[in-house]
Amino acid sequence: MNDFPRWKYILIVVVILAGLLYALPNVFPQDPAVQVQANRGFVVDEALRERALGLLEKRKITPKDTEIADKKLLLRLRDPDQQLAAAEILREGLDEEFVVALNTASTVPGWLRAVGANAMTLGLDLRGGVHFLMEVDQKSGAVKQVERYVDDLRGFLRTQEIRYRSVKQTPGGIAIQLRTEADRDKAARALPAEMPELELSDGEESVDGFTLLAKLRPAAVQEERDKSIEQNLATLRNRVNELGVAEPIIQRQGGSRIVVQLPGVQDTVAAKKILGATATLEYRAVDTSVLNPMEAAATGRIPPDSRLYYERRVGIDGKPIPVILKKRLIVSGDQLVHATSGFDQQTGEPMVSVRLNNAGARRMQEFTNANVGKGMAVVFIERTPDVRMVDGKEVRTTRVKEEVISVANVREPFGKNFQTTGLESSEEATETALLLRAGSLAAPVDIVRERVVGPSLGKDNIARGFLAVMIGLAAILVFVAIYYKVFGLIADFALLLNLVLLVAVLSAIGATLTMPGIAGIVLTLGMAIDANVLICERVREEVRNGLTPLAAIRAGFDKAWATILDANVTSVIAAVGLMLFGSGPIFGFALTLTIGILTSMFTSVMVTHAIINLVFSGRRLKSLPV
Repeated sequence: MNDFPRWKYILIVVVILAGLLYALPNVFPQDPAVQVQANRGFVVDEALRERALGLLEKRKITPKDTEIADKKLLLRLRDPDQQLAAAEILREGLDEEFVVALNTASTVPGWLRAVGANAMTLGLDLRGGVHFLMEVDQKSGAVKQVERYVDDLRGFLRTQEIRYRSVKQTPGGIAIQLRTEADRDKAARALPAEMPELELSDGEESVDGFTLLAKLRPAAVQEERDKSIEQNLATLRNRVNELGVAEPIIQRQGGSRIVVQLPGVQDTVAAKKILGATATLEYRAVDTSVLNPMEAAATGRIPPDSRLYYERRVGIDGKPIPVILKKRLIVSGDQLVHATSGFDQQTGEPMVSVRLNNAGARRMQEFTNANVGKGMAVVFIERTPDVRMVDGKEVRTTRVKEEVISVANVREPFGKNFQTTGLESSEEATETALLLRAGSLAAPVDIVRERVVGPSLGKDNIARGFLAVMIGLAAILVFVAIYYKVFGLIADFALLLNLVLLVAVLSAIGATLTMPGIAGIVLTLGMAIDANVLICERVREEVRNGLTPLAAIRAGFDKAWATILDANVTSVIAAVGLMLFGSGPIFGFALTLTIGILTSMFTSVMVTHAIINLVFSGRRLKSLPV
């Protein structure tokens, strides 16, 4: 008798049922859809739905269904061609009030989603998506870097009680004008120990002081450039995580470029807004010497150490309110550690709660200690890439928006933790906190090239990949059934079950399927049958050695197991190595291969053994159909 424990039968039944459940959502195709989202100042409501349906009806396009959820309007279309046409119509008809993007809509029944069963995530080459090539603006990053050193130098000279007249940026570096020769010598001795990355030299002596010229050493400049690239990579990864994109590709290309691929994202406008924008906050002092900011804005008479800004809110005349702020920066966004959105407990207004790092906290504490009762403004700065067609040519520019979102008097000194109010809505507070929490870019980035893989091309790739899997699977099934007879049919069932379990696991863990992943599935199917081939050949050999049929089955499985285990362990080690050191398509291939090997060991050994035991156990056999 071939003894097969009952608990193994129960385990096999449970695994098969779970596999069928979690693989089932992949049977339901996704609908091509168009998503409409409101820009600032507009809302998604029933009026928008009627307006969108009216625009489509004029072009004789009738959506399958429409729904409003998460403050977005989703229109399901019948095919990708209708989807593209509808998107173009809505972009023209809705102008810049709303963002229109291609998307996909799930058709998986609610009872499946309730148990966490969802369709497999498709990669850029299958589902479609966007590909960005981004250029890091090294010049702006260098200017920003020097500005930080200007403030640091002022603070250091004050703490060392070294008298100076001015510290300002010049084309050749940073000019430090000291009061006396002794002050210059003291600064020349103290600065190298505190800031070794600065190279000091004597500047031109002026009538009323002595000057040191400080500039970054070449090695420090290169190091800062590399650090800015790495920081931008980390920041972009954080922002993509906030977008919820599955298995994105974000990697450095060359000295100053970054490649970003976002599978499944068709909304290039929203992606650019999050990825390409340099959004940050700046905290600046209000220039109290200007008594009438409106008169100063009208006449242009602004102190040289100050600058004109405009508040986000408008006055009685409907125009933005001018405010004069000091050029000297108190704290900038790169000194933020964390930011969360919420509501002010006293006023109920939307707010962003900010926490600074130690350097930023020290500067804020110093400023607020010395300026209680005086004004401080919060400036929101957003740098967004823009693409326009001029005379048939694509012209790329950058829009910089600077708005004062809050002006308030300092009631009491504070440092590390505080709140920023003055935001228009909770949605804006959430978006601002998202950008700040994801991190401000060390240097601005511009999108120099973008490519959108449409759902039509993805659909063709899916069809070709499915055809490749079916052809490979059919060839294996036919060959094994003919060559190994009943044992071959049992092995075919196990192979089909292996495919189901592989798809179920990929769906359950939220893995992304790409064309390399499909290649991994085909390779897995070819490798999975090897275990059954080894078992069948072992059983044949034991029968030739004179064992009874049932004893040959038992011996065949026992002796083949060690070989199967060795072969699969070495394959898993290689696949895990690819996952650890690979990314993008290589990672997808390795992940599919690893899961496929593990599921094949279960189906090829345990499942086939259970079925063979059910079929042949308890029977008087003179031969085996193998």
